[in-house]
This record gives sequence, C-alpha cells and structure tokens, in this order.
Amino acid sequence: MEQTTLAVTGMSCNGCEQTVVDALEGLDGVSEATADHESNEVRVEHDPALADAAALGGAIEGAGYSMSA
Repeated sequence: MEQTTLAVTGMSCNGCEQTVVDALEGLDGVSEATADHESNEVRVEHDPALADAAALGGAIEGAGYSMSA
C-alpha cells in the first residue's frame, strides 16, 4: 500500500469531504481516504497497481471537484 496526498479544490464543507471520500473508496485498490476541505487536501491509502494517479484524479473529477498542482 502507498499513501498519496492530493491537492483538491472545490471542497467547502464536510459534505464535500464525504463525497470525495466515497468516490475514492469506491475504487478497487483504495483502502482508505480522508479529506480536509480547510486545507484542500485528500490523503489516499491505495495499491498503485490497482488505483494509480489517473484513477484517483478521475474519481475526484467525477465527484465534481478539481485537482490542483
């Protein structure tokens, strides 16, 4: 397992955090995700062979949020 921290924009409340967490935890290979709208960060524990950066980004964007650099 690998832990990745991603910068995510657009989250403004606890509900937003839960939406992102649900989207990420729905991916194969993701064991846990946590989101913090105040710091605009999402931490994901995942198997990179099953859930790579593109998959994580796709799930976040699919949930209506954006990744930032």
